[in-house]
Amino acid sequence: MTSQAAFLGLLGLIALVRLGEVIVSRRRLRERPEALVAEPGLFPLMVLLHVGLIGLPAWEVIGLERPFRWPLAVGAGAVLGLATLLRVWTLRTIGRAWNVRVVVPEEATIVTTGPYRWIRHPNYLVVVLEIASLPLLHGAWISALGLSLLNAAVLTRRIRTEEAALSELPAWREAMAGKKRLIPGLL
Repeated sequence: MTSQAAFLGLLGLIALVRLGEVIVSRRRLRERPEALVAEPGLFPLMVLLHVGLIGLPAWEVIGLERPFRWPLAVGAGAVLGLATLLRVWTLRTIGRAWNVRVVVPEEATIVTTGPYRWIRHPNYLVVVLEIASLPLLHGAWISALGLSLLNAAVLTRRIRTEEAALSELPAWREAMAGKKRLIPGLL
């Protein structure tokens, strides 16, 4: 198997995971549709971003004939591996409250354990790390840079939207007071 084929296979696997996340989220949203926070124009942009995470690196690797470079792949793979571990930890911690949409949790279910002990949005940190590292597994640096810039703009708006809704819950305000959004002590 060539490095290109392996990379395209990994992108396909990630596409299936993302599709599964959307299916799970829709099911969960049906249980509490009143808790959905409106995100006009934002959620479709997030979907486009994640579709781009699959399509753009594939195009760049094939169309621009990006070579596979072991040192870059090892570094990007280490970051992606850490992001995956953080994703699993985050999803196990937040459980059924996780959704791809902004859904206001019931106040009694505010999560303060796991990675939420240190930061407010560990899953967004995962997405930042994934978008930056996944394309670099096969040298797709234009995709990594472009998608990371778009992700920064999208997450800035998404986090503001989510925190505006969550700050209506006194338990969330109290639990997250003093915690940084993405990196403990920094950001």
